[in-house]
Amino acid sequence: MSNDKSKIGLRTATALVVGNTIGSGIFLLPSSLASFGSISIIGWLVTTTGSITIALTFGYLSKHIPKTGGPYAYTKASFGDFAAFWVAWGYWISIWVGSAAIVTAFIAYLGVFFPILVLEPLAGLAVALSTLWFLVWVNSKGIKTAGNLAVVTTIIKVLPIILIGCMGIFYMKWEYFESFNISGKSDLSAIVASASITLWAFLGIESASVAGENVRDPEKNIAKATIIGTLTLAILYIISSVAIIGLIAPLDLQQSTAPFADAAATMWGESGRYIIAAGATISCFGALNGWTLLVGQMPLAAAQDKLFPREFKKLNKNQVPLFGILFSTVLVSIMVIMGNADGLVEQFQFMILLATMACVVPYVFSTAGYLIIAAEKGLFGKEGYLSKVIIAAIGFIFSVWAIAGSGTDTVFWGFILLLVGIPFYVIIQIRKKTNP
Repeated sequence: MSNDKSKIGLRTATALVVGNTIGSGIFLLPSSLASFGSISIIGWLVTTTGSITIALTFGYLSKHIPKTGGPYAYTKASFGDFAAFWVAWGYWISIWVGSAAIVTAFIAYLGVFFPILVLEPLAGLAVALSTLWFLVWVNSKGIKTAGNLAVVTTIIKVLPIILIGCMGIFYMKWEYFESFNISGKSDLSAIVASASITLWAFLGIESASVAGENVRDPEKNIAKATIIGTLTLAILYIISSVAIIGLIAPLDLQQSTAPFADAAATMWGESGRYIIAAGATISCFGALNGWTLLVGQMPLAAAQDKLFPREFKKLNKNQVPLFGILFSTVLVSIMVIMGNADGLVEQFQFMILLATMACVVPYVFSTAGYLIIAAEKGLFGKEGYLSKVIIAAIGFIFSVWAIAGSGTDTVFWGFILLLVGIPFYVIIQIRKKTNP
C-alpha cells in the first residue's frame, strides 16, 4: 500500500472527479444533442438530478467501504464475486471505450488549430495514438504525477465553460429555442434519448471512489470530493448548454465538430474561437490523463481479489498497475483505428452511448448495493437514514431508465460486451481452483 505522502487529498480528489468528468462530454455533446432541439435542456435537468442521487450514494458507500475500486468494491461487498466481476468488467470496458471517445473529441478541437487533423483521417489518427501513449508514460510515473496534472488541467478546462455560460447570455438569439423538439419523436422519447446522451457528461463522478485507498482520509474525502465535484459539474453543464443553444442555429450546431469554439466565434470572432478551442483541447487532454489512471485501478482491485487475471495486479516501481494501463491502451488504440473511417461526431456519439451503457451497469449494482448494506447494518430503522435509502433507490431507478433509453443497438452491443466477460470469469475460476 502506498504511504500517506504519495496519496491525494481532498483538492486533488475533487479535481480528479471534475477533471475526469469534464472531458469530451460537454465540449462535443451540444452537436450530438442538436438533432433533438432545445428539449435537450430538459434531458440535462433529468440527468443532473439522477447523477446527484448516484453521487450521494457513492458518498454514503465510501464511508462504509473506503476501498480502491469504487463501484467494484461496493458490489463485491453487497452481491459477491460474480456480480463484482461483471461490474469490474463493465466499468473497465466503459473506461477504454470512453477513452477512445475522449481522444476523438481531442482531435476535433485540435483540428481548429490544425485543420489537417480533421480533413485527413490518417493525420488525426497518428496524433490520437501518440497522445494516448504519451499519457501512458505520464501515468507510469505514479498517481501523484497524474493527480498533479489533473489539478492543472481542471483549472484550465473550466474557464471556457464559465466564459461561454456566463457571457453567452448577452449574445443569445431566443428564436433558436423555438426549435423545441425537432427529433421526429414524441417529447417523452426525445427527453429519454437526450438524457441518455447527456449522462455521458457525468461519467467519472465515481473517480474519487475508484482511487479509494490512494486518497487520504477516504471515509471523509471521497464523499466530499464526489458531491462537491458533481454539484460543480451540474452548474457548469446547464449554464453552458443553454448558452450554446442560443448562440448557434440548430442546423449549424448539428454540423459543428467544435461547438464551444464556434459559439465563441459568434461572440468574439476568430480570436475567441482559438481561445476557447485551446481550453477545450486541454480539457480533453486532462480527462484522457485521468481515465488512463483509472483504466488500471479497476482491474487492479479485481485482480487483488482474484477476479481478474493476476497480471493486472502487478505494480511497477512507482506503485502503478502498468500492465493494466498498457493492455487497456492497446484496446483503446484498436477502437480508435477501427472508428477512424467514420465522421467525428457520428463516431463520438456511438462510443459515448456504448461507454455510458457499460458504465451505468456498475451504477445499478452500486445503488442497489447500498440498500443491502443498509439492511445488513440495521440502518433502515435509524434516524437520518430513510432519506439516504430513498436517494439510493432513485439512483437505481434512474440508472435502469438510462440504460433503457440508450437505444436498442447500444443495449444490444453493450450486453454482448458484458456477456463476453463470462468465459474470462470461468477461466479465472478454473485457474484459482487448480493453482490456489
